[in-house]
Amino acid sequence: MRHFGLLQAIAAQGTSVVAPHFEMLASSVPTKAELMERIRRLDLTINEYCAPDVSICGIGHSIGTVVLLAHAGAKASTLTGDRLTFAAERTFERLVLLAPPTDFFRHSGSLASVSTPMQIWAGGKDTITPPAQAHFLKDTLEGQAQIDFHLVEDAGHFTFMNELPPRVIDPYPDRDAFILKLAAETGRFLAA
Repeated sequence: MRHFGLLQAIAAQGTSVVAPHFEMLASSVPTKAELMERIRRLDLTINEYCAPDVSICGIGHSIGTVVLLAHAGAKASTLTGDRLTFAAERTFERLVLLAPPTDFFRHSGSLASVSTPMQIWAGGKDTITPPAQAHFLKDTLEGQAQIDFHLVEDAGHFTFMNELPPRVIDPYPDRDAFILKLAAETGRFLAA
């Protein structure tokens, strides 16, 4: 629900949106089991609600980007060192990654099989997944995937959400206007 406005704006551009609900993680350090459950639920949702002849794109924020990249073929490693891979039946045409945490993909070859075109967004004031993490993803994937990179100087980690978590103060001066811009840019990228 925190991204509902963004998803509505993308749907208003003519894109069908399927958005599985995931409970908030209990810890900022997800386990292999928690990540695999999210990847499998995403895969089940795709198979249930997306016709086989329709192209699919993924949009994720923060830990959701880890789920999307793993579904797209990346070999993730949890912060405790557990490795996880997933063989999806269907692949994404495009990915939109908002504030991606990339420490899950630091081991050699973890992103070698990812070639999906992607749009990457980072917040210049993000203290949870600083811009260096998005830059790592961009630098690692350049040459093997089309990358459309956006650094939003005044954005924090939660600027990409319509509804902020409790007790979070966002540094962005006009988040509602930014969400509309984000939806427009994302819509153009998904339609390309």
